Amino acid sequence: MLAGGAACQPAQAAWVDTWAASVQPSWADHTLPLPKGIPDTLTDSTIRQIVRLSVGGQRIRIAVSNEYGTRPVTVGGLHVATLTDEAASIDTSTDRQVTFGGQAMTTIAPGRRVISDPIDMPVAALARLAVSLYLPNRTPLATFHWDGRQNAEVVPGNHLGDARLTEPVLLDARLLISEVIVDAPQGTSAIVALGDSITDGRGVTMNADRRWTDDLARTLAGDHVAVINAGISGARLLRDGMGVNALARLNRDVLARPNVKTVIVLLGTNDIGWPGSSFAPDEKAMTAQALIDGYRQLIERAHARGLRVVGGTIAPFEGALEGTDVHGYYAAGKDTVRQEVNAWIRNSGAFDAVADFDSVLRDPAHPTRLLPAYDVGDHLHPNDAGNAAMARALTPDIVFDR
Repeated sequence: MLAGGAACQPAQAAWVDTWAASVQPSWADHTLPLPKGIPDTLTDSTIRQIVRLSVGGQRIRIAVSNEYGTRPVTVGGLHVATLTDEAASIDTSTDRQVTFGGQAMTTIAPGRRVISDPIDMPVAALARLAVSLYLPNRTPLATFHWDGRQNAEVVPGNHLGDARLTEPVLLDARLLISEVIVDAPQGTSAIVALGDSITDGRGVTMNADRRWTDDLARTLAGDHVAVINAGISGARLLRDGMGVNALARLNRDVLARPNVKTVIVLLGTNDIGWPGSSFAPDEKAMTAQALIDGYRQLIERAHARGLRVVGGTIAPFEGALEGTDVHGYYAAGKDTVRQEVNAWIRNSGAFDAVADFDSVLRDPAHPTRLLPAYDVGDHLHPNDAGNAAMARALTPDIVFDR
C-alpha cells in the first residue's frame, strides 16, 4: 500500500469527499474561443451523470450547487444508483431517492449549494454511481463543470428511476452536482489536486477514468485515502480564466473540504500562455516573479491549515494548439518564464515536496515540447500514457513524506 501500514477499520466514521467536480460559471460563447458546449437552459429534463468514487463507506450524501446562478434552481427529484455491467444502465435494485431535509424536492438559492440527507447506501472504493437529477422548471445552466471527461445524458421528462435513458442528448460536462461525500472509516483522509486542464483530464480517453488523479486514486484505494480532482480546464493561479482563479477558489476547493492532508498544485501553464493569445489578447505578459508570489500566498494559506503542499513543475508546451482557432498561446519568451518558475519550484524549498512533471513529460531530445508518446496531439495535454506517468511520479515520499 502506497500510504504505508495496515488499513484502519474502526467502527467510527468520518464524512470525507470521495468525488468532486469544481464548479465554474458558464459563459457566452463569444467571450472565449472555446464554446461552453451546454444549453443555456433546460426545462422538464432529467440529467444522468456518472461519477467514479475514490474511497468507500456505509452512507453517502450528494451536493448540488447554484453558486453562479442569479435565480433559484428547483430540483424536482434526485436519485442515485450503482451501474450494471452495461455502462449506460443502472441496477434498479440499488436505486435510492435522495432527500433534502426529508423532502424529495429542494430549491437552491443563488450563490448557494445544498447537501442531501445521508443516504443508506454502502459503496465500495472506486465504485461508479449514476446520479440522476430532474429539473421541472426552466433552469438556466449558470453553474457547471466544463470538461467532465464523462458523458452526461439528458432526456425530456422525469425518468429518474429508468434503468436506461432512451435516445439521450450527450454532453461532456458536469451539471449542478459538485460533490459526493461518504461516511468513511475513521482515519480516512483526502488529497486534493488543484490544477488546470492537465489535472482536469483534457486529453484522456472519454468515459474511461484515465486522468492522473484517477490512477492515483486506484493506487490509494486500499489505504483509505480519497483523491479529489479540483482541476478546471482553463484555470489560472492569479487571474480568472474559465473559472475563478485558484487563489480565490482555494477555500472552497481545498481548505473547506474535510480531512484533507495534502494538496498537489499544478498551475501556471495558462497564466503564462493566455496573455497575448486568443484567450487574453490584451493582457500583459506574465512574469516569473508574479507567479512565484502567487505560489507563496497559496502555500502560506495551506500551511496555516496544516496541509502538506506539493508543487508540480509546469510541463512544456511548445507548439500548443497549433492549427486550432487559438493563436499565440506559445512563444519562446513564455517558455523562458516557465523555466524560471520551474527552477524556483524545484530549488526554493517553499513547497514541502516537488512533483517534477516537467521532467516526466518532456521530450529529452526537444525539452520545450512534450514527449510524442505522451502528447495527445495538441502539444499541450498529456494522453492516457502521459497521465499514467504523472501518477507514477507521485511516490510516497512526495505525497506523504514517508
